[in-house]
Amino acid sequence: MANRPPCAKERPLLVDLPPTLLWPLAAVLGLCLGSFLNVVITRLPVMLMREWRAEARDALELEAESPPPFNLVRPPSLCPRCETPIAWHDNIPLIGWLKRRGRCASCHGRISAQYPLVELAGGLLSLAVVGLYGSTLQGLFILGACLALLAMAVIDMRTQLLPDILTLPLLWAGLLYQLVFQPPALAAAVIGAMTGYLALWSFYWLFKLVTGKEGMGYGDFKLLAALGAWLGWQFLPLVLILAAGAGALVGILAQLVLPRLRGAPMPFGPWLAVAGWIALLAGEPLMATYLQLVF
Repeated sequence: MANRPPCAKERPLLVDLPPTLLWPLAAVLGLCLGSFLNVVITRLPVMLMREWRAEARDALELEAESPPPFNLVRPPSLCPRCETPIAWHDNIPLIGWLKRRGRCASCHGRISAQYPLVELAGGLLSLAVVGLYGSTLQGLFILGACLALLAMAVIDMRTQLLPDILTLPLLWAGLLYQLVFQPPALAAAVIGAMTGYLALWSFYWLFKLVTGKEGMGYGDFKLLAALGAWLGWQFLPLVLILAAGAGALVGILAQLVLPRLRGAPMPFGPWLAVAGWIALLAGEPLMATYLQLVF
């Protein structure tokens, strides 16, 4: 299968550390990467909007704007309410938010729980990958895929946007992963990428022809294509079942608890990401169970 962890004898280690050092380092690395993902999640959509606005003004032959620099590095971390720079010790992953009890040190305004939750998710994903793959190059690839899915899931929840700058590199990274680590599975990965895109593309147009509405965005097609590249076409039915089932269950419960959400559009990307994590980290036993139930 496309995501099978290599046996211990096949694992070339990046670093050979005792578990007493490896596990804490993996947790710290995951927390720090989760902190960086928060920057990507909050800034990338704004950066894209600015880029699209500049392109629109250029197409309309309007005078170009000159906004202050805004990217993943500048400006430094600021309070989202009062825009006061955040001190380095308040930027320590997880600890900084807990120390201030989720409030700004300057204006005491609330800071979203998204920040510690994404950092915590990064730490847990890092520990899960180390547990399955050890400190190997293959594990590093899998961790990168998991973190990219985390970023896309939160961005889609916040903005209903799955940027090409994240989905397309994830797709190519999946094909590279197969080429480097599992060359016999490369054909299944290419078929998985094509099938994943065409499956949701077909559903999109069928739904639009029947209802006159758009059921999902093109970013969902590309995300499922990327998962097909990482997992192979064999895992796509499992991914779709997990994503559709989780999305439907949470959507129904949310509308029962919060009636104001009834009829509101619900992004599908987060559920594809969750299904992708499950398939990447526990796909083989789930696939075996799925095949036993089906056949």
